[in-house]
Amino acid sequence: MLALVASLAACSVLESDKIDYKSAGKAPTLEVPPDLTQLSRENRYAVPGNAVSANAYQAGVANAPGVPTAVANLGDVRMERSGTQRWIVVNRSPEQLWDPIKDFWQESGFLLTTEQRNLGIMETDWAENRAKLPQDVIRGTLGKLVDAIYSTGELDRFRTRIERGANGSTEIFVSHRGMQEVYTNTRQDQTVWQPRPSDPELETEFLRRLMVKLGVSQEQSKLIAQASAPAQTARVSNVGGQPVVQINESFDRAWRRVGLALDRTGFTVEDRDRAAGVYFVRYVPPNPDKKEPGFFAKMFSGSGKTEAPLKFRILVKGQGETSTVSVQNDSGAAETSANAQRIVQVIADDLK
Repeated sequence: MLALVASLAACSVLESDKIDYKSAGKAPTLEVPPDLTQLSRENRYAVPGNAVSANAYQAGVANAPGVPTAVANLGDVRMERSGTQRWIVVNRSPEQLWDPIKDFWQESGFLLTTEQRNLGIMETDWAENRAKLPQDVIRGTLGKLVDAIYSTGELDRFRTRIERGANGSTEIFVSHRGMQEVYTNTRQDQTVWQPRPSDPELETEFLRRLMVKLGVSQEQSKLIAQASAPAQTARVSNVGGQPVVQINESFDRAWRRVGLALDRTGFTVEDRDRAAGVYFVRYVPPNPDKKEPGFFAKMFSGSGKTEAPLKFRILVKGQGETSTVSVQNDSGAAETSANAQRIVQVIADDLK
């Protein structure tokens, strides 16, 4: 009997390899890095479609038959890729696509906490992928009675950016941001939420599902998502005493990739001017010397003060088949500070 129970538990774990989001509504409110939206309190999420995960998706790609490289399309929808970044191009206007994209996230069970039609930005709340929990016999038997005591210690949110492209087309980007709960002391009685790396395969899976929403079949969307492209490189350099990122791509592709990198890495993009090649962002520099106050210190010291975000301009300048990314201050002057060095390094790391 024990062997049978163990085997059933193992099978349950394998079968749980899928997407099944649930918000952080029942989790305690923990510390969130500056300039990140506070975790919201909502109900259960369940993404429609076949059960998938980043690992399962990657395995499927490895075993799939050959498909066209770089760009694959069907009808008025196509997917483009550069390195680990992918995005959708649709031959429809942003005005035609806003409501279908909004419906896609709502039909997927997500609640949108940000809707900025003028900037073409939507963002979901923080949610927990409950499929990562072990599906053991006890949890499978008692179900929701003990569901509240289980936690993955990880949260995800997704941002959709919609940009007007050439010839009346629209470019759609989906970026993932993750958080993980970590202990702050050896007694393991205090925790904080910290950022964790974005998941490009999870971004691709939601782009694929969005393609289905826009009229592509399930099987066709899987083949399109598997299309590959040569890896592109980005490197940090110094030009005239200013740190920059040099990208071996034309302005159009560099502009898209830098925008997605900013979304992924937690910058707040307040505005953008594609004609001038400028993203207007807010940035909170890290403070390694800052110590977290204890419980009683927080209680009796009043509301704590957080570091004020700094405003920068991220300039993308193209010249033929290469582009340069640099940082400017809020007035448009070249920035050479340590913050500029950190910013270009973060962008370069995401573009590799």
